[in-house]
Amino acid sequence: MSLGHSHHHDTHGELTKRAAIASVSMALFLLALKVFAAAETGSVALLGSLADTGFDVLASLLTLFSVRYAAMPADDDHRFGHGKAEALSALVQVVLVILSAILIAWRAIVRLGTQGPTFHPEYGIGVSLIAIVATLGLLAYQRHVVRKTGSVAIQADHVHYQSDLLLNIAVIVAIVLDTMLGVRGADPLFGIAIAAWLLWGAYKAARLALDQLLDREWPQEKRQRFIEVAMRHPELRGIHDMRTRSSGAHDFCQFHVWVDPDMTVATAHHIMDEVEQALMDEFPGVEVLIHPDPEGHKDEMGYIPSETIEHHEHMHD
Repeated sequence: MSLGHSHHHDTHGELTKRAAIASVSMALFLLALKVFAAAETGSVALLGSLADTGFDVLASLLTLFSVRYAAMPADDDHRFGHGKAEALSALVQVVLVILSAILIAWRAIVRLGTQGPTFHPEYGIGVSLIAIVATLGLLAYQRHVVRKTGSVAIQADHVHYQSDLLLNIAVIVAIVLDTMLGVRGADPLFGIAIAAWLLWGAYKAARLALDQLLDREWPQEKRQRFIEVAMRHPELRGIHDMRTRSSGAHDFCQFHVWVDPDMTVATAHHIMDEVEQALMDEFPGVEVLIHPDPEGHKDEMGYIPSETIEHHEHMHD
């Protein structure tokens, strides 16, 4: 691994670890507050929020472990690094979210039949307001880390805490409707709505994780920009057989290029180094593998001459 790759890897690893530690700390803080508030109020919406926060603690601890493992440098047994640990962590988080949603929905349905009263609404509202402020701060930090690293584990955690934000708002609305406006049944109905929202968040997080585990290609716009940067080099006659994937916060790309058939191996090697450096400048941290072909050589996968790159890329995807 080059010094540039190593520095980029270490920086991303440190950012994701800090985000995971922040997530664990906030989840523990909110868990303590909600245990008290749920016991005092008896609100099923707040109980659902408490259950979700309990799962948040487990999910955040798992995220912390996975990003620390994913940040480990490549070794002899894992030559592409350990980045997919993040995707596995995200899938486990999805399972925890689904369990949380099932428990919340079950408790809400039971509450619909009993119509039990909600006590001390001020406790539930106060704790939910504190949770909203804390969650907004964490979400802002997570967005910053995801923009910098592309971490799928932090992204899954971010999706979950977005759900938490709406969940806490729903708790306040449910308590106000149930205790202050006399709308009976509002609290358990909001609990069911919260469960449905959590399932939707789990679905989105699962898609992100599976995309990495199954080596889904980069988005079309990113692929096209990558090709445009590579083709700025005047010695390249075309690009073909381009394959891309992501693993945790790390991107990988391999492709073949056409060059002058009379070019020496040494010259071709020098040009490949220049193209790789240009790509690393534009896409920090990407690992690039380039195979030069003599112009006119056609692989089984076909080719992409420079004047038809954009058309072929749209057809390919």
